[in-house]
Amino acid sequence: MPSIFTHAIFAGLLGRASLSAPMPARFWVLTLVCPMIPDADVISFAFGVSHDSIWSHRGVTHSIIFASVLGSLTGVLAFRKEKPFSTLILIIYFFLVTLSHPLLDMLTNGGQGVALFAPFSSDRLFFPWRPVEVSPIGLGFFSSRGLDVFLNEIEWVWLPAIAVLAASLIFRRLKRNP
Repeated sequence: MPSIFTHAIFAGLLGRASLSAPMPARFWVLTLVCPMIPDADVISFAFGVSHDSIWSHRGVTHSIIFASVLGSLTGVLAFRKEKPFSTLILIIYFFLVTLSHPLLDMLTNGGQGVALFAPFSSDRLFFPWRPVEVSPIGLGFFSSRGLDVFLNEIEWVWLPAIAVLAASLIFRRLKRNP
């Protein structure tokens, strides 16, 4: 998996690239938190859950269904005073922010694949192209291997997301000042 930091930064950068209107602080906090939540499934290791179970790491919390549920709950509960159309847009936004997590994990070169279609399928999936180094879990991230992984994440995730943000900001500026 990319590190939890990369999941948050990726979502934040792409969120900023896609939105031009100012958003409240809770929106940005949730933008950073939602893509980190799927990795709460690492707690399954403490309970001895089998690695091939959909209840283990990269299982059901990395699925489209989970992203749908979390996106819906986030949009409805955190922004319940918004107009219905705005709430629908926020639900879709937080669904996509959460879904970015398993999609990034599918770009990694190790670990278990992602049960993207759980609970309907327990198949673990990767993309054919997997340039992102799999991150050590826990304190192992704060090691020399963790540093190598972090630099790899900057190259393959952060820099492309920063490029998308820069392009969107330039496009907006050119659109305002033809």
